[in-house]
Amino acid sequence: MFFWKKKKPSYERAMDWFKANMVPGQGIIVHTRQPVPYPEVTGYFIPTLYHWNEPELARTCTRWLMSIQLPDGAFPAPDGVPYTFDTAQIMRGLCAAVGDVDGAEDSLRRASDWMLTQVDASGRLNTPSTELWTGIASDLIHTYALPPLAEASRLLGVKEYEDAAKFVLEHYKQRDDLVPFNRLSHFHAYAMEALCEMGELDLARQGMADVARVQRSDGSISAYPDVEWVCSTGMAQYAIVWYTLGDPARANRAIDYLEKIQNKSGGFFGSYGKGAQYISGGEISWGVKYFLDAWQLKLKLEGKHV
Repeated sequence: MFFWKKKKPSYERAMDWFKANMVPGQGIIVHTRQPVPYPEVTGYFIPTLYHWNEPELARTCTRWLMSIQLPDGAFPAPDGVPYTFDTAQIMRGLCAAVGDVDGAEDSLRRASDWMLTQVDASGRLNTPSTELWTGIASDLIHTYALPPLAEASRLLGVKEYEDAAKFVLEHYKQRDDLVPFNRLSHFHAYAMEALCEMGELDLARQGMADVARVQRSDGSISAYPDVEWVCSTGMAQYAIVWYTLGDPARANRAIDYLEKIQNKSGGFFGSYGKGAQYISGGEISWGVKYFLDAWQLKLKLEGKHV
């Protein structure tokens, strides 16, 4: 490298990572140790691609996802199971593609109709399997499935979708374990983002007060309240929430730290530090997605354009 050449901005390197790790004609990989296309992350990466002026990549991802949609409207994960959470994240991509990709509207309607079948009488959102969550997550991540259902209601003019999203949200709001930072930062941040997207800003502020107490002077945030290691994705998501809630100082510190640990490839391992336990040996696709989303908000706040 010539010393007079400027280093690419971190967000450009992150997008380069996406392009290098997308399965041609399909979607983004799970992580570098499992390089198969991941429908869930491909789905919620689509809005990110549109935001970063990569519409052709967004369209390719959308068309691939529509091609694997199941007859009942759900979408399979790499293991073949149609997890409710995964289908909802693909709906985020379909929402972004409506009006741009032929068939996206119909695919979104079918997925939304299937989502309604997963709501039980108590307001809990069910899923065909929870095997992948065991020991690391809980159904609280289903709060993050609600904003795309509400957005589908707006786009498709089906009030029942929004009604269902609000009904399920009320169920989870009654849970004492929803707001506190008491689980892996990545999964806690899903709930904080969802609360912001659903207009529950005060609850999000309560949860982020817990996070602020463990943010260190270098900007890093513990993956759990009582550990030293960090989860890259959780930190990027927290930056997004802080920007949304009007606390750019904390968000900027988190991004600054992420830039320090960003790999030369432009990607991120799932976690860093002594004792790191969350996919510490593989570069994860969702870490790149949320890093780009955080940067998009940072640039917008600074009055800059991608």
